[in-house]
Amino acid sequence: MGKLPILRAVLVAAAAAGCSKEAPPPERPAPQVVVTTVAAATIPNTLSFVAQIESSRRVDIVARVSGFLERIAYEEGEVVKEGQLLFELDRKPFEAQLDAAKGQLLSQKARFTTAKSNLDRTRPLAEQDALSRADLDRAQGEFDAAKAAVFAAEAKVREAEINLGYTRIQSPVNGMASRSLQRQGSYVNAMTDSAQLTYVATIDPMWVNFSVSQNQMAKIRGEMSAGRIARPNDEPLTVTLTHSDGSPYAEKGKINFADPSFSQDTGAFLVRAVIANPQRVLRPGMFVNAKVEGLMRPDAIVLPQLAVQQGPNGHFVYVVKQDNTAEVRPVVVGDYYGDKDIVIVEGLKAGDRVVTDGMLKVQPGKPVQLAPAKP
Repeated sequence: MGKLPILRAVLVAAAAAGCSKEAPPPERPAPQVVVTTVAAATIPNTLSFVAQIESSRRVDIVARVSGFLERIAYEEGEVVKEGQLLFELDRKPFEAQLDAAKGQLLSQKARFTTAKSNLDRTRPLAEQDALSRADLDRAQGEFDAAKAAVFAAEAKVREAEINLGYTRIQSPVNGMASRSLQRQGSYVNAMTDSAQLTYVATIDPMWVNFSVSQNQMAKIRGEMSAGRIARPNDEPLTVTLTHSDGSPYAEKGKINFADPSFSQDTGAFLVRAVIANPQRVLRPGMFVNAKVEGLMRPDAIVLPQLAVQQGPNGHFVYVVKQDNTAEVRPVVVGDYYGDKDIVIVEGLKAGDRVVTDGMLKVQPGKPVQLAPAKP
Protein backbone atom coordinates (compact mmCIF):
# COMPACT_ATOMS: atom_id res chain seq x y z
CA MET A 1 0.00 0.00 0.00
CA GLY A 2 2.99 2.32 0.53
CA LYS A 3 3.85 2.28 -3.17
CA LEU A 4 0.57 3.89 -4.32
CA PRO A 5 1.28 7.41 -3.03
CA ILE A 6 4.74 7.30 -4.56
CA LEU A 7 3.34 6.33 -8.01
CA ARG A 8 0.72 9.08 -7.80
CA ALA A 9 3.43 11.65 -7.04
CA VAL A 10 5.51 10.52 -10.01
CA LEU A 11 2.52 10.82 -12.38
CA VAL A 12 1.70 14.30 -11.08
CA ALA A 13 5.29 15.42 -11.55
CA ALA A 14 5.41 14.04 -15.10
CA ALA A 15 2.17 15.81 -16.01
CA ALA A 16 3.51 19.06 -14.58
CA ALA A 17 6.71 18.68 -16.61
CA GLY A 18 4.71 17.99 -19.77
CA CYS A 19 2.65 21.10 -19.29
CA SER A 20 5.76 23.24 -18.88
CA LYS A 21 7.02 22.52 -22.53
CA GLU A 22 6.50 25.37 -25.08
CA ALA A 23 4.05 24.86 -27.92
CA PRO A 24 5.65 24.64 -31.45
CA PRO A 25 5.79 28.06 -33.28
CA PRO A 26 3.17 28.63 -35.96
CA GLU A 27 4.32 28.20 -39.60
CA ARG A 28 5.37 31.48 -41.27
CA PRO A 29 3.06 32.69 -44.04
CA ALA A 30 4.26 32.57 -47.62
CA PRO A 31 5.96 35.83 -48.68
CA GLN A 32 4.11 38.19 -50.98
CA VAL A 33 5.75 38.85 -54.35
CA VAL A 34 4.85 40.73 -57.51
CA VAL A 35 5.11 38.76 -60.73
CA THR A 36 4.90 39.59 -64.40
CA THR A 37 3.74 37.11 -67.01
CA VAL A 38 6.25 36.80 -69.82
CA ALA A 39 4.98 37.75 -73.29
CA ALA A 40 7.02 37.73 -76.49
CA ALA A 41 6.90 40.81 -78.72
CA THR A 42 8.79 42.38 -81.60
CA ILE A 43 10.93 45.23 -80.32
CA PRO A 44 13.53 47.49 -81.91
CA ASN A 45 17.14 46.46 -81.46
CA THR A 46 19.05 49.69 -80.94
CA LEU A 47 22.85 49.81 -80.99
CA SER A 48 24.66 52.61 -79.17
CA PHE A 49 28.08 54.03 -80.01
CA VAL A 50 30.22 56.99 -79.08
CA ALA A 51 30.56 59.02 -82.28
CA GLN A 52 32.39 62.10 -83.49
CA ILE A 53 31.11 64.76 -85.86
CA GLU A 54 33.04 65.58 -89.02
CA SER A 55 32.44 68.06 -91.81
CA SER A 56 31.08 66.33 -94.89
CA ARG A 57 33.45 68.41 -97.00
CA ARG A 58 36.47 70.25 -95.66
CA VAL A 59 38.61 72.08 -98.21
CA ASP A 60 42.02 73.57 -97.45
CA ILE A 61 42.44 76.99 -99.05
CA VAL A 62 45.96 77.08 -100.55
CA ALA A 63 47.64 79.75 -102.66
CA ARG A 64 48.60 78.42 -106.11
CA VAL A 65 50.94 81.30 -106.97
CA SER A 66 53.45 83.26 -104.89
CA GLY A 67 52.99 86.90 -104.03
CA PHE A 68 52.19 89.44 -101.36
CA LEU A 69 48.84 89.04 -99.61
CA GLU A 70 47.06 92.28 -100.45
CA ARG A 71 43.63 91.71 -98.89
CA ILE A 72 41.73 89.35 -96.60
CA ALA A 73 38.21 89.66 -97.97
CA TYR A 74 36.13 87.65 -95.46
CA GLU A 75 35.25 87.70 -91.79
CA GLU A 76 37.06 84.91 -89.99
CA GLY A 77 34.67 82.27 -88.68
CA GLU A 78 31.74 83.38 -90.82
CA VAL A 79 29.66 81.29 -93.19
CA VAL A 80 30.82 81.80 -96.76
CA LYS A 81 29.24 80.84 -100.06
CA GLU A 82 30.72 79.04 -103.01
CA GLY A 83 32.60 81.52 -105.20
CA GLN A 84 32.92 84.15 -102.46
CA LEU A 85 36.26 86.02 -102.48
CA LEU A 86 38.44 85.09 -99.50
CA PHE A 87 41.94 86.40 -100.30
CA GLU A 88 43.56 88.57 -102.94
CA LEU A 89 47.26 88.62 -103.85
CA ASP A 90 49.08 91.52 -105.49
CA ARG A 91 48.00 91.36 -109.15
CA LYS A 92 50.52 93.76 -110.73
CA PRO A 93 53.36 91.25 -111.37
CA PHE A 94 50.94 88.81 -112.97
CA GLU A 95 49.34 91.51 -115.12
CA ALA A 96 52.84 92.36 -116.41
CA GLN A 97 53.50 88.70 -117.19
CA LEU A 98 50.22 88.55 -119.09
CA ASP A 99 51.12 91.63 -121.13
CA ALA A 100 54.52 90.12 -121.97
CA ALA A 101 52.88 86.87 -123.06
CA LYS A 102 50.43 88.78 -125.27
CA GLY A 103 53.32 90.69 -126.87
CA GLN A 104 55.15 87.45 -127.59
CA LEU A 105 52.00 86.09 -129.17
CA LEU A 106 51.72 89.10 -131.47
CA SER A 107 55.37 88.65 -132.51
CA GLN A 108 54.86 85.00 -133.33
CA LYS A 109 51.70 85.76 -135.27
CA ALA A 110 53.64 88.27 -137.38
CA ARG A 111 56.31 85.65 -138.04
CA PHE A 112 53.61 83.20 -138.98
CA THR A 113 52.07 85.66 -141.46
CA THR A 114 55.43 86.15 -143.16
CA ALA A 115 56.12 82.42 -143.32
CA LYS A 116 52.67 81.77 -144.78
CA SER A 117 53.13 84.41 -147.49
CA ASN A 118 56.54 83.00 -148.36
CA LEU A 119 55.09 79.49 -148.64
CA ASP A 120 52.21 80.69 -150.80
CA ARG A 121 54.71 82.28 -153.24
CA THR A 122 57.15 79.37 -153.22
CA ARG A 123 54.68 76.53 -153.86
CA PRO A 124 53.45 77.57 -157.39
CA LEU A 125 57.00 78.45 -158.47
CA ALA A 126 58.28 75.08 -157.33
CA GLU A 127 55.46 73.36 -159.22
CA GLN A 128 56.66 75.19 -162.41
CA ASP A 129 60.28 74.16 -161.64
CA ALA A 130 61.16 77.84 -161.27
CA LEU A 131 62.43 77.08 -157.76
CA SER A 132 64.06 73.94 -156.42
CA ARG A 133 62.39 71.36 -154.19
CA ALA A 134 64.74 72.42 -151.40
CA ASP A 135 63.36 75.98 -151.49
CA LEU A 136 59.83 74.61 -151.11
CA ASP A 137 60.85 72.38 -148.20
CA ARG A 138 62.56 75.33 -146.50
CA ALA A 139 59.49 77.51 -146.88
CA GLN A 140 57.25 74.72 -145.60
CA GLY A 141 59.49 74.24 -142.56
CA GLU A 142 59.47 77.93 -141.71
CA PHE A 143 55.67 77.94 -141.97
CA ASP A 144 55.28 74.91 -139.66
CA ALA A 145 57.74 76.37 -137.13
CA ALA A 146 55.92 79.70 -137.11
CA LYS A 147 52.59 77.95 -136.63
CA ALA A 148 53.96 75.95 -133.68
CA ALA A 149 55.43 79.11 -132.17
CA VAL A 150 52.02 80.78 -132.31
CA PHE A 151 50.48 77.76 -130.57
CA ALA A 152 53.12 77.92 -127.79
CA ALA A 153 52.65 81.68 -127.40
CA GLU A 154 48.90 81.24 -127.05
CA ALA A 155 49.55 78.66 -124.32
CA LYS A 156 51.77 81.17 -122.51
CA VAL A 157 48.97 83.73 -122.63
CA ARG A 158 46.51 81.24 -121.18
CA GLU A 159 49.02 80.34 -118.45
CA ALA A 160 49.50 84.00 -117.58
CA GLU A 161 45.73 84.50 -117.47
CA ILE A 162 45.34 81.48 -115.17
CA ASN A 163 48.07 82.72 -112.83
CA LEU A 164 46.45 86.14 -112.76
CA GLY A 165 43.14 84.47 -111.87
CA TYR A 166 44.87 82.61 -109.03
CA THR A 167 45.53 85.94 -107.31
CA ARG A 168 41.82 85.99 -106.42
CA ILE A 169 41.24 83.06 -104.06
CA GLN A 170 37.58 82.11 -103.74
CA SER A 171 35.71 79.59 -101.63
CA PRO A 172 35.08 76.35 -103.54
CA VAL A 173 32.16 75.30 -101.30
CA ASN A 174 29.45 76.64 -99.02
CA GLY A 175 30.59 76.37 -95.44
CA MET A 176 32.22 77.99 -92.45
CA ALA A 177 35.62 79.59 -92.98
CA SER A 178 38.30 79.24 -90.33
CA ARG A 179 40.77 81.91 -89.22
CA SER A 180 43.37 83.23 -91.64
CA LEU A 181 46.81 81.68 -91.19
CA GLN A 182 48.51 84.59 -92.98
CA ARG A 183 48.19 88.29 -92.30
CA GLN A 184 47.67 91.06 -94.81
CA GLY A 185 50.97 92.23 -96.34
CA SER A 186 52.85 88.98 -95.72
CA TYR A 187 54.59 87.16 -98.57
CA VAL A 188 52.94 83.89 -99.58
CA ASN A 189 55.21 81.31 -101.17
CA ALA A 190 53.26 78.71 -103.12
CA MET A 191 56.06 76.15 -102.61
CA THR A 192 56.18 76.32 -98.78
CA ASP A 193 53.81 76.01 -95.83
CA SER A 194 52.98 79.70 -96.07
CA ALA A 195 50.72 78.78 -99.01
CA GLN A 196 48.22 77.38 -96.49
CA LEU A 197 45.78 80.24 -95.92
CA THR A 198 42.73 78.76 -94.15
CA TYR A 199 40.09 76.09 -94.65
CA VAL A 200 36.36 76.02 -95.34
CA ALA A 201 34.24 73.28 -93.76
CA THR A 202 30.77 72.37 -94.95
CA ILE A 203 28.43 72.25 -91.95
CA ASP A 204 25.23 71.07 -93.60
CA PRO A 205 25.10 68.14 -93.95
CA MET A 206 27.55 66.66 -91.45
CA TRP A 207 29.14 63.23 -91.07
CA VAL A 208 28.82 61.08 -87.96
CA ASN A 209 31.73 58.66 -87.51
CA PHE A 210 31.80 55.73 -85.10
CA SER A 211 33.66 52.43 -84.86
CA VAL A 212 32.26 48.89 -84.67
CA SER A 213 34.56 46.35 -83.06
CA GLN A 214 35.20 42.87 -84.39
CA ASN A 215 33.46 41.32 -81.37
CA GLN A 216 30.38 43.52 -81.82
CA MET A 217 30.12 42.61 -85.49
CA ALA A 218 30.51 38.88 -84.74
CA LYS A 219 27.78 39.11 -82.09
CA ILE A 220 25.36 40.92 -84.42
CA ARG A 221 25.96 38.48 -87.25
CA GLY A 222 25.53 35.51 -84.91
CA GLU A 223 22.20 36.78 -83.63
CA MET A 224 21.00 37.54 -87.15
CA SER A 225 21.94 34.02 -88.24
CA ALA A 226 20.02 32.62 -85.25
CA GLY A 227 16.97 34.70 -86.16
CA ARG A 228 17.04 36.75 -82.98
CA ILE A 229 17.76 39.96 -84.92
CA ALA A 230 16.18 40.86 -88.26
CA ARG A 231 16.30 43.77 -90.69
CA PRO A 232 12.79 44.25 -92.07
CA ASN A 233 12.65 44.65 -95.85
CA ASP A 234 16.33 45.65 -95.88
CA GLU A 235 15.35 49.15 -94.77
CA PRO A 236 18.29 51.59 -94.48
CA LEU A 237 19.66 51.94 -90.98
CA THR A 238 19.03 55.32 -89.38
CA VAL A 239 21.03 57.13 -86.72
CA THR A 240 19.75 59.35 -83.92
CA LEU A 241 22.08 61.51 -81.85
CA THR A 242 22.17 62.54 -78.22
CA HIS A 243 24.33 65.41 -77.00
CA SER A 244 26.78 65.07 -74.12
CA ASP A 245 24.23 66.68 -71.77
CA GLY A 246 21.64 64.03 -72.64
CA SER A 247 19.48 66.22 -74.86
CA PRO A 248 18.36 64.64 -78.17
CA TYR A 249 19.27 66.04 -81.57
CA ALA A 250 16.24 66.77 -83.73
CA GLU A 251 17.40 65.38 -87.08
CA LYS A 252 17.92 61.75 -88.07
CA GLY A 253 20.74 60.51 -90.25
CA LYS A 254 21.34 57.54 -92.55
CA ILE A 255 24.36 55.29 -92.74
CA ASN A 256 26.08 55.84 -96.07
CA PHE A 257 29.51 54.25 -95.65
CA ALA A 258 31.23 51.35 -93.89
CA ASP A 259 34.96 50.77 -94.15
CA PRO A 260 35.70 47.46 -95.90
CA SER A 261 38.62 46.61 -93.60
CA PHE A 262 39.33 46.54 -89.87
CA SER A 263 41.94 48.83 -88.38
CA GLN A 264 45.11 46.99 -87.38
CA ASP A 265 45.52 49.36 -84.44
CA THR A 266 42.02 49.22 -82.92
CA GLY A 267 40.47 46.02 -84.32
CA ALA A 268 37.41 48.02 -85.41
CA PHE A 269 36.11 49.41 -88.67
CA LEU A 270 34.70 52.85 -89.37
CA VAL A 271 31.00 53.42 -90.02
CA ARG A 272 29.72 56.79 -91.23
CA ALA A 273 26.29 58.38 -91.34
CA VAL A 274 25.20 61.61 -92.98
CA ILE A 275 22.85 63.92 -91.10
CA ALA A 276 21.29 67.32 -91.76
CA ASN A 277 22.47 70.30 -89.72
CA PRO A 278 20.22 73.22 -90.74
CA GLN A 279 20.56 75.06 -87.42
CA ARG A 280 24.37 74.62 -87.29
CA VAL A 281 24.11 72.91 -83.91
CA LEU A 282 26.65 70.25 -84.83
CA ARG A 283 30.26 71.29 -85.26
CA PRO A 284 33.26 69.28 -86.49
CA GLY A 285 35.05 67.46 -83.68
CA MET A 286 32.03 67.21 -81.34
CA PHE A 287 31.47 63.93 -79.49
CA VAL A 288 27.89 62.60 -79.37
CA ASN A 289 26.10 59.37 -78.58
CA ALA A 290 24.82 57.71 -81.74
CA LYS A 291 22.03 55.13 -81.73
CA VAL A 292 21.66 52.95 -84.80
CA GLU A 293 18.02 52.06 -85.46
CA GLY A 294 16.39 49.81 -88.02
CA LEU A 295 17.10 46.32 -86.66
CA MET A 296 14.30 44.43 -84.88
CA ARG A 297 14.11 41.58 -82.35
CA PRO A 298 11.17 39.31 -83.24
CA ASP A 299 9.57 37.33 -80.39
CA ALA A 300 11.76 39.05 -77.82
CA ILE A 301 11.30 38.63 -74.07
CA VAL A 302 11.95 41.72 -71.97
CA LEU A 303 12.12 41.96 -68.17
CA PRO A 304 12.86 44.74 -65.71
CA GLN A 305 16.54 44.80 -64.89
CA LEU A 306 15.79 44.48 -61.15
CA ALA A 307 14.15 41.09 -61.76
CA VAL A 308 17.40 39.59 -63.01
CA GLN A 309 19.83 38.43 -60.31
CA GLN A 310 23.45 37.41 -60.73
CA GLY A 311 25.01 34.50 -58.93
CA PRO A 312 28.31 32.61 -59.11
CA ASN A 313 27.03 30.59 -62.09
CA GLY A 314 25.55 33.47 -64.05
CA HIS A 315 22.23 35.29 -64.26
CA PHE A 316 18.96 33.87 -62.94
CA VAL A 317 15.37 34.82 -62.16
CA TYR A 318 12.70 33.46 -59.82
CA VAL A 319 9.83 31.79 -61.65
CA VAL A 320 6.53 30.99 -59.89
CA LYS A 321 5.17 27.62 -60.99
CA GLN A 322 1.51 26.63 -61.31
CA ASP A 323 1.40 25.44 -57.68
CA ASN A 324 2.66 28.89 -56.57
CA THR A 325 6.05 27.60 -55.51
CA ALA A 326 9.19 29.43 -56.60
CA GLU A 327 12.08 28.00 -58.55
CA VAL A 328 15.39 29.39 -59.73
CA ARG A 329 15.64 29.67 -63.51
CA PRO A 330 19.04 30.35 -65.15
CA VAL A 331 18.81 32.84 -68.03
CA VAL A 332 21.05 34.33 -70.68
CA VAL A 333 20.71 38.11 -70.94
CA GLY A 334 21.17 40.28 -74.01
CA ASP A 335 21.24 44.02 -74.53
CA TYR A 336 19.56 46.62 -72.39
CA TYR A 337 16.19 47.84 -73.65
CA GLY A 338 15.31 51.36 -72.65
CA ASP A 339 16.41 52.65 -69.28
CA LYS A 340 15.03 49.93 -66.98
CA ASP A 341 14.57 46.73 -69.00
CA ILE A 342 16.82 44.02 -70.37
CA VAL A 343 16.37 41.41 -73.10
CA ILE A 344 16.32 37.74 -72.08
CA VAL A 345 17.91 35.66 -74.84
CA GLU A 346 17.47 32.17 -73.34
CA GLY A 347 15.82 30.57 -70.32
CA LEU A 348 12.25 31.89 -70.46
CA LYS A 349 9.20 31.34 -72.64
CA ALA A 350 5.89 33.08 -73.08
CA GLY A 351 3.55 32.43 -70.14
CA ASP A 352 6.24 32.09 -67.45
CA ARG A 353 5.55 34.09 -64.30
CA VAL A 354 8.66 35.91 -63.15
CA VAL A 355 9.09 37.59 -59.76
CA THR A 356 9.79 41.29 -60.29
CA ASP A 357 9.41 42.54 -56.69
CA GLY A 358 10.10 40.79 -53.41
CA MET A 359 12.95 38.58 -54.65
CA LEU A 360 14.84 38.82 -51.34
CA LYS A 361 12.00 37.02 -49.50
CA VAL A 362 11.74 34.14 -51.95
CA GLN A 363 13.03 30.68 -51.03
CA PRO A 364 13.41 28.19 -53.91
CA GLY A 365 10.88 25.37 -53.61
CA LYS A 366 8.73 27.26 -51.11
CA PRO A 367 5.29 28.72 -51.83
CA VAL A 368 4.71 32.43 -52.39
CA GLN A 369 1.68 34.68 -52.42
CA LEU A 370 0.95 36.77 -55.49
CA ALA A 371 0.48 40.43 -54.66
CA PRO A 372 -0.90 43.07 -57.03
CA ALA A 373 1.70 45.14 -58.82
CA LYS A 374 2.58 48.47 -57.28
CA PRO A 375 1.33 51.44 -59.27
